[in-house]
Amino acid sequence: MPQNKTPVAVTMGEPAGIGPDIALMAWVARKDLGLPPFYMRADPGLLAHRAHRLGLTVPIQLVEPEDAYKTFSKSLPVVSGTAPVEDRPGDEIATTGQDVISSIEGCVRDVHEGRAIAVLTNPINKANLYEAGFSYPGHTEYLGALAEKLWAFDKLLRPVMMIAGPDLMVVPVTIHIALKDVPVQLTRDLIVETGRIVARDLRERFGLAEPRIAVCGLNPHAGENGTMGTEDRDIIAPAVEILQQEGIDVSGPLPADTLFHARARQTYDCALGMYHDQVLVPAKTLAFDDGVNVTLGLPFVRTSPDHGTAYGLAGTGKAKPDSFVAALRMATVLGNPGAL
Repeated sequence: MPQNKTPVAVTMGEPAGIGPDIALMAWVARKDLGLPPFYMRADPGLLAHRAHRLGLTVPIQLVEPEDAYKTFSKSLPVVSGTAPVEDRPGDEIATTGQDVISSIEGCVRDVHEGRAIAVLTNPINKANLYEAGFSYPGHTEYLGALAEKLWAFDKLLRPVMMIAGPDLMVVPVTIHIALKDVPVQLTRDLIVETGRIVARDLRERFGLAEPRIAVCGLNPHAGENGTMGTEDRDIIAPAVEILQQEGIDVSGPLPADTLFHARARQTYDCALGMYHDQVLVPAKTLAFDDGVNVTLGLPFVRTSPDHGTAYGLAGTGKAKPDSFVAALRMATVLGNPGAL
């Protein structure tokens, strides 16, 4: 891993879920795994109680973000920024939404101020956040709003969700909407804008000089020239042509059912899907434990474990920190320009 004294800021996430568990487990395994430094913006009492519940020895040290690397080898650095949170693993109706929101905003501000190199967000329960006045569909949209608020960003700014695993990187053009609404929301401009952001970040963040992007068709067999839906012919194909004219190595629309086997994956660096499950199903099938959620299109690096709160595993010791570890490694690499 690249050596850097600027740590990764980790959010508390839903305190009744497995976010605290996997962060604590990762810290315990830090030496064996050679992990880069991170700190958490969370209630230190919650973390201490959860560590005790899990039978883990985790000394907790209250620090300022820029000092986290000094204590990381001997204690888990914690930046206090929330009210005391009771340790109630598995409690899906916990009223801690405002604390979760404050932790996210605090971590993003830390990156903006140069006190952290990237943000790693632990899983949240959006229903609980809505009770606290949260008005965004999810993490991704909220991070975009924070970016607009904090950064004077003159590049194309729109948060784009990527799921990245060892064998496959995918981006859905439409995300958390009903399947019946996809044909209505899918436009040529949306595909073009998403393709531009993906190509740019693959170059600037991932270090790919000439990224190759494969674009999925919407309908079976990519519509078969309009005989099974006209969206592929009338919307997706023109978008692909525009991206090609801009010098981006993009192909499509391609039938999604033949795009994800091993030989096909060798022909592209990232697959652009038209809807959530079209590309997240193969991505999570190939890398369920160590896939990473990466937000492209932002002026800062954000990664996240590719799973939810897993209430049933919280506090049991059965949660696996693999995706958290992968997200931490990726955040550190992407946050270090030139590290790739």
